[in-house]
Amino acid sequence: MAAGGEKIDYVFKVVLIGDSAVGKSQILARFAHNEFSLDSKATIGVEFQTRTLVIQHKSVKAQIWDTAGQERYRAVTSAYYRGAVGALLVYDITKSQSFDHIPRWLEELRSHADKNIVIMLVGNKTDLEDQRAVTTEDASELAQKENLSFLETSALEATNVETAFQTVLTEIFNIVNRKNLVSEPQGNGNGPALSGKTIVVPGPALVIPKNKMCCQTS
Repeated sequence: MAAGGEKIDYVFKVVLIGDSAVGKSQILARFAHNEFSLDSKATIGVEFQTRTLVIQHKSVKAQIWDTAGQERYRAVTSAYYRGAVGALLVYDITKSQSFDHIPRWLEELRSHADKNIVIMLVGNKTDLEDQRAVTTEDASELAQKENLSFLETSALEATNVETAFQTVLTEIFNIVNRKNLVSEPQGNGNGPALSGKTIVVPGPALVIPKNKMCCQTS
């Protein structure tokens, strides 16, 4: 983790979304502090944590927001999608209902966040393989259909948590750098380019253009 006075090149806001009790807070704790608590309680409202990584010799601060999954908080947390450039859409592999709700969460995410947001579908709790209710194949099929990347994780065993965040953050980084290289103010002929619609990622002077050309989630 970067020292207090170290220069930060980019700050990327990433949101964790999905039903309550799928392990979003545990995934965040594992990534931010390499911790796991068996006594984790439901997240009330929204909280975020940060961790600084080096990607291609640049210092990137990941600002990870944990949005509570309970229905009664969804109106509150929808405001926190604003400015997000990445999202982990989390379900519990032992709870088919949490997977069935993914399309609804995805719809909410896409309606509140920027259209260019990098999204990864995450099936958590692979340590409970004997209780699996959602097959890897079904999740992979959904991810392919919706053009999402996909990983299965275990926050308890620290499996693929680092990889999930690294994958999303690296893709965001690559998109930003491609845009900086191309620096084209024109759109694709689909109306006015930008017209003031940009995302300002919280952090040092980083603006991501709205018009995305060439940069789809793999």
